[in-house]
Amino acid sequence: MRAILLGGGLALLISLLGTRWAIRGFTRLGYGQEIRDDGPTTHHTKRGTPTMGGVVIILAAVSGYFLAKLITLDPPTASALLLIFLFVGCGLVGFLDDFIKVAKQRSLGLRSKAKMVGLSLVALTFGIVSLLPALADDRELTPASRHISFIRDYEAFTLPAFLAVLLIWLMVAGTSNAVNLTDGLDGLATGASVMVFGAYMLVNIWQNNQSCDLTPGRTCYDVRDPLDLAVVAAAITGACFGFLWWNAPPAAIFMGDTGSLALGGGLAGLAILTRTELLLLVLGGLFVVVTLSVMIQVGVFKASRASGLFRTVFRVKAGHRVFRIAPIHHHFEMLGWEQVTVVIRFWIVTGLCVAAGLGIFYAEWVVGY
Repeated sequence: MRAILLGGGLALLISLLGTRWAIRGFTRLGYGQEIRDDGPTTHHTKRGTPTMGGVVIILAAVSGYFLAKLITLDPPTASALLLIFLFVGCGLVGFLDDFIKVAKQRSLGLRSKAKMVGLSLVALTFGIVSLLPALADDRELTPASRHISFIRDYEAFTLPAFLAVLLIWLMVAGTSNAVNLTDGLDGLATGASVMVFGAYMLVNIWQNNQSCDLTPGRTCYDVRDPLDLAVVAAAITGACFGFLWWNAPPAAIFMGDTGSLALGGGLAGLAILTRTELLLLVLGGLFVVVTLSVMIQVGVFKASRASGLFRTVFRVKAGHRVFRIAPIHHHFEMLGWEQVTVVIRFWIVTGLCVAAGLGIFYAEWVVGY
């Protein structure tokens, strides 16, 4: 428990102070954000705001974790190291994307195929290594599982190894891109991430207290290294909290793809390693809604242009758009909502999703598995 407090506190302090230094450094280097021309016109005033602040989040979280382990003289576990690998690896892909944006002054950064290749390499490496029998503990638990899970593994659904790795890849790619899509307003993705990572810290602490090693029974949790995963979750939570001081509206710095892809990868990794893969859909409900808004917008737009039957059935014109602009947070801006209003209300939605997810998690334990 001391490591959790140390990891979160140190990461918060490093992030809070380091982000201030990063704002000055990136401003001096001219690493400013390029703004989409097809987005809300109010965002044009943000052009030139320092970006790549996700570098600070990653460094603060990783430093907080390893300093906590050093102070407590507790060695890192395989699960925590794998989670950090995924977190940093996805962040590195985002860093390359951000660097191309600021170096070539191109708002789209890496080509979508190149970004997906990078994320796939990181995700597949994570998936394969996390399922290796060589990393199993005394109870033969590997960091990840070949079972589908909601609150815990469903033993009846055992996947072949290649399908399990494919599912891990899908989760990492989907979640990292979901957080990336959400990172469109000052503080929105950062504040939401604080709540979801904080929820996973509580989940990990509970799983450790009710571990099958400590309290064998029907409701115990077969999760490898839950307490160490809680330290990583606390460190990322603290790093996001410190960064939010500078990223809250009006933002003095953006996390960029460096931060959003890293945070998305971290969330996917926690869901996989804690055997709560489907629970992430509830805890991260905001990210799901934002992603669905983009999928609906693109799907309806293309279908209405390509199919006369679709236009007839749904009584829409060719090129119909469900939202004024996607993702959905920009839609509310176009309706006249102030940016800070959208952010705060979406934070409230995230809080409700987290409360629902934790409630479901606890209720399952109370009722009994």
